[in-house]
Amino acid sequence: MITRFFSTSKPIHLVLISFFVLGLFLAVRLGYYYEGISALQIGKEVLLYGITLLSIFVLSFFVNKNNLTKQNSFKILLFSLFLACIPAIIEYGSIIVSNVFVLFAVRRIISLRSNLHIKKKLFDAAFWIALASLFYFWAILFLILVFAALMFYSIGQSNNWMIPFTGIITVALIVVSFNIISQNTFGNMNTLIDTVSFDFSNYNQLNLMVSISVISLVGLWALFFYVKKLQDKSRALRPSFVLILIALIIGITIVVLSPNKNGSEFIFLFAPLAIITTNYIESIKKVWLAELFIWLLIITPIFQLVS
Repeated sequence: MITRFFSTSKPIHLVLISFFVLGLFLAVRLGYYYEGISALQIGKEVLLYGITLLSIFVLSFFVNKNNLTKQNSFKILLFSLFLACIPAIIEYGSIIVSNVFVLFAVRRIISLRSNLHIKKKLFDAAFWIALASLFYFWAILFLILVFAALMFYSIGQSNNWMIPFTGIITVALIVVSFNIISQNTFGNMNTLIDTVSFDFSNYNQLNLMVSISVISLVGLWALFFYVKKLQDKSRALRPSFVLILIALIIGITIVVLSPNKNGSEFIFLFAPLAIITTNYIESIKKVWLAELFIWLLIITPIFQLVS
């Protein structure tokens, strides 16, 4: 059974997930090069593949380190299956880069609960989120998570609330400096700011509708039990679990606001949703129900290939 195999955390799981994501990359991106591929293009594809794997490794690292799930590999399995459900994400390298920067930020935010190196972690988190917004503007909304962490971890010194802004300003200065050196201009910040669209007609495609429906079904079911069990978490860990919930809400907000609704915007949901769903799977006493959820996510991308 799949649930039994991934119920522990072993290096073989990362290897298998790496090959699974490689297959996904080959299936989605090789079609771009039917007329041939250059060494430079191969390098770019390998880099993008590496960044996607880095997302999975970062997710596994900070989840295990902060006890957001038990020691198993469900979260990386679910994250990769979510990717496979909406393979259009693989077509947009910039949003994959943005997401890995967001995960770097979330790692620093969750680690604030230790009350060590607070200023450095706040700066790092804001810095990574500001960098993420350069690749996908609405990732800037994850700054909400930084200030939520300040409240939930009771970090009350007023100067700490100013530190995230220094991280943002640092990124802005780097961008301006680059523009001055490369183009002899300060640059136009308006080009970095995305518009908002509430046109969801792009989701009417059958494959995308099925994928969104399956992910929503699994996510909503797991979310209900996740929220229900929040009070059972220890007082020290509860704020971290609430922050994951807020990260999910921010991801949903990005999906709603996204100007180009092509499915790639769902990537910001996948990490918090993988954590939430993993918590649910760990609590299931009926193994067949956990298997059902995972097989739903396996069958969905197969349906896309044959439809």
